[in-house]
Amino acid sequence: MPILVNINILLVKKKMSVTELTEKVGITMVNLSILKNGKAKAIRFSTLEAICQAHDCQPCDILSYTPDENENKSD
Repeated sequence: MPILVNINILLVKKKMSVTELTEKVGITMVNLSILKNGKAKAIRFSTLEAICQAHDCQPCDILSYTPDENENKSD
């Protein structure tokens, strides 16, 4: 998937545990793990906002786009 979720990087930078983030954001450990591991198909804006508040960051610090090399390109 070309959209990457960089929660692990932010956790390390802020020296925050996954448990602490789940408490601040108000989501379950399972849902946070799904986000962290790139298995999520969607994210609610309210969840994104809560993560940004917990890390004092912008959405672009959490999400990044990397083109999929396997995508068919039109010539």
